[in-house]
Order: sequence, then C-alpha cells, then structure tokens
Amino acid sequence: MPPRVTALAAMAGAGAFLLVAGSLQVVRDDLDWRQATLSQYLSGPGGLLLRTLYCVLAAAIVLLATGLYAQLSAKARSGAPWLLLCFGALALAGVAIGDSWLPQVAPDFHHWFHHTCAISAFLCVTTGMVLQAWRFRLDDAWRRRFPLAATWSVACYALLWVHALWPPAGQGWVQKLLIALIVLALWLGGWWLWRAAAGAVVRPQR
Repeated sequence: MPPRVTALAAMAGAGAFLLVAGSLQVVRDDLDWRQATLSQYLSGPGGLLLRTLYCVLAAAIVLLATGLYAQLSAKARSGAPWLLLCFGALALAGVAIGDSWLPQVAPDFHHWFHHTCAISAFLCVTTGMVLQAWRFRLDDAWRRRFPLAATWSVACYALLWVHALWPPAGQGWVQKLLIALIVLALWLGGWWLWRAAAGAVVRPQR
C-alpha cells in the first residue's frame, strides 16, 4: 500500500474512533461518563458500533506502525516498536471480539480475557509509542518530530501508570482521557507520515 494511502487510512481510523467514542459519551444517558470506563460502552446501545471501531482502530495502529517502519531510514528503523504496536492492536481487537460473545458463553473467562487484553493493549501501545518516538531522532527527516513525539508518548505512558496505581485517578474519565491522548497521537503520527511521504514524492521532481 502506498505510504500516503497508509497514512490517510490510519488517520481515518483514528478519527472515526474518536468520533464514535465521543458521541457515545453524549447519547448514552444510562452511563455516567465521569465514572464509566470506555469498555462499559461496548455493550448496550451503540455497543456493536464501538466494538467495530475498536477493530478499525486496531487496523489503523498496524497500518501506522508499518508505514512508519517503511518510511524511516534504515538507521532509524527498529522492529521493537512495530512489534509492540501490532501486538497492542491485536490485544485491542481481542477486547472487542471477546466482548461480543464471551459474556454470554463464558462470563468468568470473559472477565479474565477482557482485562488481560485491555492491559496488554495499553502497555504495548504506549511502550511502542515511546520507542518509536525515540527512533525519530536517528532520521534526519524525522528528527524535528522527536521532541513532541517523545513528550506526548512519555506523558501517555506516565498517565497509564498514574491511572493504574493511584486510586483517585482510577475513574473512567481519566481512562478515557488517556485513550483520547493515545488516539490523537496516532492521528498525528498519520499526518506526519502523510507529510513525509508527500515530501518524498515531490523532492525527486525538483
């Protein structure tokens, strides 16, 4: 897939997820958006749509990770962030797919499976973001993206642990803030990839 198409697809997936997840905070009056985690919106009205968008976001993560790996110079490439992001995407899809049928078939296993996939998705994606940002500094064309990418990814990683370990930050709105920051970072990464790919096409013509 051409890098600009990859970038646009990743941006579209991230944007669609934010739109749907954000809209459900308004239309679902059966849940308190300040207390309910995003996972609670996977069932009930709009649950199927959100589960679908979880899988769309997972595909967007894989596309972005693959596009960045291909776009970076050989010196800046690393398989570690690619693997972490792809494994995190797989875990994210596991949350959505498992929540579609496991609660009725195997409720106890569903509880374990959901939490294992959710924790894996958060840990792998945020760690992959940090490592990918670190690799930007080794590419002349991407080095200027490093400060913002590193700051943003480290902030997401830190917020994850604050949410997990500090009880006052364990509320649903903190989790959703973390998710929004991660997805916005993915959208921004897609935009940077699109700009880099567009620049690579224009430069040889000069």
